[in-house]
Amino acid sequence: MKFYIGSGFKNCESVNYYSRILEESGWSHTYNWTKNIRNDITIEALTEYAASEQKAIVDSDVVIILLPAGRGTHIELGMALALNKKLFLCAAKEEFSIENTVNFYQLPDIIRLSGTADENIREIIRLASLPVAVNKPF
Repeated sequence: MKFYIGSGFKNCESVNYYSRILEESGWSHTYNWTKNIRNDITIEALTEYAASEQKAIVDSDVVIILLPAGRGTHIELGMALALNKKLFLCAAKEEFSIENTVNFYQLPDIIRLSGTADENIREIIRLASLPVAVNKPF
């Protein structure tokens, strides 16, 4: 199973933990953006990273979004939705409260998980083989 993990910079450690466990389970990470975090970033580098992330989402079977997340992650969420990817949104329970949620998190094609990283990973592995619901055209 090929996967991509989107999240904010502050979640790099979690992204790498999910990646390591999934890879140990025989899955393939399409692109690990945490390897490109530097202080001397340029517009050219950002453009290259965006293209790599977009390709990784297209190439993935599963997209995992770790919350809290930033603007870029929400764009990745939108790409995954548009491409009908199997989509997992992982967060602490308070991220899904009415005060903290985003309306798109409520879409039926998103599988929302709130648990420890290990609980979420086990559930992702279990649910990933189930068929993806096909979005109805607008």
